[in-house]
Amino acid sequence: MLSDISFSLQITAPIFVIIGLGFFFKKIGWINDEFAKMGSALVFKVTLPCLLFVKLVETDFSHGLPVTLVGYGVLVTVLIFVLLDVFATPFVQEIGDKGVLVQGAFRSNLAIIGLACCISAFGDRILGIASIYIAVLTILYNILAVITLTRHLDNGNPQGFANIFTQILKNPLILSIIAGICVAVLNIPIPEFAIRTGDYFARMTLPLALICAGASIRINEFQSSMTLYWASAMKLVFVPLIITAGGIFIGFRGEQLGVLYLMSASPTATASFPMTQAMKGNHHLAAAIITVTSIGSLLFTTMGIFLLRVFGLI
Repeated sequence: MLSDISFSLQITAPIFVIIGLGFFFKKIGWINDEFAKMGSALVFKVTLPCLLFVKLVETDFSHGLPVTLVGYGVLVTVLIFVLLDVFATPFVQEIGDKGVLVQGAFRSNLAIIGLACCISAFGDRILGIASIYIAVLTILYNILAVITLTRHLDNGNPQGFANIFTQILKNPLILSIIAGICVAVLNIPIPEFAIRTGDYFARMTLPLALICAGASIRINEFQSSMTLYWASAMKLVFVPLIITAGGIFIGFRGEQLGVLYLMSASPTATASFPMTQAMKGNHHLAAAIITVTSIGSLLFTTMGIFLLRVFGLI
């Protein structure tokens, strides 16, 4: 029992310690909002694309691809999205909050918290599987987010809708994913110095992203809102439970089940805030969901890993 608890804490504690340090550094004035803003932009535009590109280039796409895992992830994500959009939104009175609830409940922070948890649990060997999973789900998340936020606007704006899709196509993560897959599949030679340079940037990703995530937490964004707490409960408990239970049922075990759980249990993606703001949804609610799930995931992710470990599933 104690070894299972220790294993669970070893996965989640380092990640949330760094997030906590980011929050603490902001409080004592060592970093500020501008640092968090610029650091997050650097992660999004440079270091994280480098990480995904380098790992995808190093992936052997000729065999051993996690097709079943990724296929299941896509299908169950779409199913959960439909269930949320159809059955959860009627209970939300404010129309501008409906799409925010759906996005906050299904959209995980795969590339930062999810990836960090996977590496913490299984080491660098998991990067190939995790990178492919992130590649496919990142594209899907952006498309589904656009759909739900557009569906639940007071006044639809076709031009804004088109602009969001344009931004998706320009997304550095998506571009790096496509480039990495093309290079790997077509066996395009990349100079060793370029791979090493990209790897240096890649190594900056997780610590910088986690510190910036901590610095971006706003305690005053907690609000007495049933929509906030419903969205957070679904993201922290119900969605990971459904995805993981389904994965167990169809036979996932070990590292693949661990990736599936850790990706689904990670808090709401920070990218959901700027997308909500751009589409004129309730961005204050979006920020609050990110904050609550970021803090709550420390407890719930640790509990989930502990239970999976106790039952010998990972």
